[in-house]
Amino acid sequence: MPASARPAARRLLAAAAAVPLLIGALGACGYGSQKDSGSSPGGKNTTAQGKALSAGTVRIGYFPNITHATALVGDHEGIIQKELGGTQLRATTFNAGPSEIEALNAGSIDIGWIGPSPAVNGYVKSKGKSLRIISGSASGGVKLVVDPKKISSLDDIRGKRIATPQKGNTQDVAFLNWIAEQGWKVNPQSGKGDVSVVRTDNKVTPDAFKSGSVDGAWVPEPTASKLVSEGGKVLLDESALWPDKKFVITNVVVSQKFLDQHPDVVEAVLRGSVRTNAWIAANPGKAEASANAALERLSGKALPREILDPAWKSIAVTDDPLAATLRAQAEHAVKAGLLQAPDLSGIYDLTLLNKILKAEGRPAVDAAKLGKQ
Repeated sequence: MPASARPAARRLLAAAAAVPLLIGALGACGYGSQKDSGSSPGGKNTTAQGKALSAGTVRIGYFPNITHATALVGDHEGIIQKELGGTQLRATTFNAGPSEIEALNAGSIDIGWIGPSPAVNGYVKSKGKSLRIISGSASGGVKLVVDPKKISSLDDIRGKRIATPQKGNTQDVAFLNWIAEQGWKVNPQSGKGDVSVVRTDNKVTPDAFKSGSVDGAWVPEPTASKLVSEGGKVLLDESALWPDKKFVITNVVVSQKFLDQHPDVVEAVLRGSVRTNAWIAANPGKAEASANAALERLSGKALPREILDPAWKSIAVTDDPLAATLRAQAEHAVKAGLLQAPDLSGIYDLTLLNKILKAEGRPAVDAAKLGKQ
């Protein structure tokens, strides 16, 4: 049922579904490795030029993943470095949110592109002292892909085995919410019930799908498009469940300590992020190629066109953190029994972002009463 047809409360829960908030389970996300890309890793070989800001170096972190397109392109094209002038940009890539949050807390990185769940987890665990969300980055890019030989309609999901990346992660919570909206019952801890929710790493899911051990998956890009390339069918795009078809998949966060000490550097990185998103919007073909070149540089392998194209089209870069969806998803995770009600007041500081947007002649974005704006 489209979001527009639901009562307000139902739409709020639908919006909640796209963000992971299981505090205990989020630690299990951190099995990924990290890689130091070194100084000025961008493909354009941009180097620091001019006078340095208040810090000689700023260390950023992001995933070699298409949902982190802003960081991939902004780094690869040298757009962020240009805004930093003589302050050197250093980048480290991560495969999982908790490990990036650990690096932020340890002072190994200063600013990170990251999913909302690890950001919320880091904020709650530190009682609001470790980080702030300072901008949005991307929306969308999550789909329910199924084996069309076994599943031909949404009603057919009942009784089937459907993969999600891990217990309590963004897509897992989204799927549990969708199941509840159908009136079906699933134990959120075990994944057992009217639907079998199989928590499987995204790297393993395509093989599980091909072998038939799962009948489908609620997964982000590019895993969703990978499954389609293996014969899967998109049964539902999660954006259809959201008001205005928008939901946050990636935010920009900063160490609170670094923000306090070097607001000029944070502002420069944010300006680079905003201008990168504008460049992506104005040059979608070039931006897609740039992101894929960055992926190849970082991982050693570019995405094939049949996977890259649909994945790229399903993700929208955005400076707006879509804060209202964060509030909504928190309420949903609490209702699902995956999270104790968190205090998220102050998690956003959009002061610098709105300063930049004003200078660009654009309207301010909203923190949904969860912080400074």
